[in-house]
Amino acid sequence: MKTAEDILRDKGGELVSVSPDTSLRRALQLMNEKNVGSVLVLDDDKPVGIWTERNLLQNVLNEGFNIDKQKISDFMRADLAFVAHSDSIYKLMDTCLGLRRRRLLVEKEGVFLGVLSAGDVMKACLQEKSSELENLSAIVSWKYYEDWKGKNSDYIKIAPDAL
Repeated sequence: MKTAEDILRDKGGELVSVSPDTSLRRALQLMNEKNVGSVLVLDDDKPVGIWTERNLLQNVLNEGFNIDKQKISDFMRADLAFVAHSDSIYKLMDTCLGLRRRRLLVEKEGVFLGVLSAGDVMKACLQEKSSELENLSAIVSWKYYEDWKGKNSDYIKIAPDAL
């Protein structure tokens, strides 16, 4: 079964990050350039927050909101959800749903590896379920039973009184 580290490896791509003093406009420009829905806020290469499209939507109508003058550190979400690199896709899915988080930060032995979105986790979960279904379908196919009957008929004995 895939783990958080496996999903990160399969996902590939670069991590989009900014420093805490980055303007909201610069963060938005970077998100548009990289076609991503969030930026990670790093301070000395350590994650201190995340800012998403949803954060923008929650604040854009506030009085005095100015994307040119305000810093991302004033609007980022600082309570980050970390998961272990060895967590299974099912544990990751439970974490996303249970904590209502769309992004999980993956760490290994205290070192930050990357960010998984809820979409990344759901995609991996669906792939796992599809693989399980294919395996089960192969097991219950007629060909399986036909092969089984031929190979194992010596082991099946019917009691004479059962006929």
